[in-house]
Amino acid sequence: MMRILLFITALFCLVACESQPTAPATADTTTSTKVVTLDTTAEGYYRLFVDGEPFYVKGAGCEFGDIAALAEHGANAFRTWRTDNGEQTAQEVLDEAQKYGLLVMMGIEVGRERHGYDYNDTAWVRQQKERIRQEVEAIKDHPALLGWGVGNELNLDATNLKVWDAVDDIAKMIDEIDGKHVTTTMLAGIDERNASYITANCPNLDFISIQMYGDIINLQERIKDAGYEGPYLVTEWGATGHWEMPATEWGRPIEQTSTEKAASIKQRYEEAIQVDKKNGMGSFVFLWGQKQERTPTWYGLFTEQGEETPAIDVMHYFWNGKWPDNRAPEVTNPLLNGQSAYDNIMLPPGTSATVTFSAADPDQDTLAVRAEVMGEPEELSQGGDFEPRPATLEGLVQERKLGQVDFQAPAEPGAYRVFVYVTDGHNHAATFNIPFLVQ
Repeated sequence: MMRILLFITALFCLVACESQPTAPATADTTTSTKVVTLDTTAEGYYRLFVDGEPFYVKGAGCEFGDIAALAEHGANAFRTWRTDNGEQTAQEVLDEAQKYGLLVMMGIEVGRERHGYDYNDTAWVRQQKERIRQEVEAIKDHPALLGWGVGNELNLDATNLKVWDAVDDIAKMIDEIDGKHVTTTMLAGIDERNASYITANCPNLDFISIQMYGDIINLQERIKDAGYEGPYLVTEWGATGHWEMPATEWGRPIEQTSTEKAASIKQRYEEAIQVDKKNGMGSFVFLWGQKQERTPTWYGLFTEQGEETPAIDVMHYFWNGKWPDNRAPEVTNPLLNGQSAYDNIMLPPGTSATVTFSAADPDQDTLAVRAEVMGEPEELSQGGDFEPRPATLEGLVQERKLGQVDFQAPAEPGAYRVFVYVTDGHNHAATFNIPFLVQ
């Protein structure tokens, strides 16, 4: 098995044969363990090879998402963050993936320095390795397994480079007890310090995976600056990160509309991911599901009610070479009392307010509107950790119709948002929210 390794993020590349539309995934009837290796094609492009055939990753990050829908939209793989997500075991996840003809880059939980783990503690490092050994042995022969993601963003807010020694030791162990699947580690961005250390000291990793959001448009430049010249996957990318967006005067990030997100994702795939035909081996868009992180709508490609947003249409287009038969609505020009989300809107307690917006549907479907008001989250997560969702404030939305939502500002001073969802009756939704301050 080739050991290349190095670091960075990015992704894709479309080779002539890979750029052709692919049919939706169908159930895989094979039951034998797949052999996954890293090699180069006749054109000199790095690729994963599954049972000897080149495999360009067209996937998504998916922990609690709709795996059947992922296959229906033309993906061929998904990644996880851990072997047990609290709802499904790794075995159950892999079984469902196999049912729908998908392969899984299985995440392995590795302790993060920012969570208090100390890689100078050799006894703990050994204990972690033994725990991971048991996780790997339990599922290493599953036919839906693509490879192993050893740790997620271990470089985020970390200073001790010994973490990579532990990662390489884990990769070596995996190769000894498995030997049929590739190993990688998922990095937050790319920088010369970590990339050069991994390149020099982690010979047992097959390649590096990179995770970037708004800055992914500069992916190729970031890789070059880090001095990385090896193969890579982009294992997280999608909407602009909340830390990358402008904020209100009271420090709350402003979220793009779902229409703006879809346009950004399309541009980033075209200009940052698929342009690297040599080293980029594919990507996993984030997130095939829904989560609370600053808002309930920021990163998920689905709403809390399971509706598909316009970003899914974009990924369907790239995975299949054509748009889906029915597409999500679009929203533009959202305003609160005539002001945009960037205008630091302030409302007196209990006063009436009006949201206006434009909406359209590519398929001329009849559109409906729902809305809610909620406070800003009090406990802010870091690096994608769990964040409690603020409660919806009941009774504040007074009227809602296409193009307009009337609501009453909360009586208590504080920071809030009004959320609007435009739905098409075919399980699609466009979303936006506007932050405001009651004082």
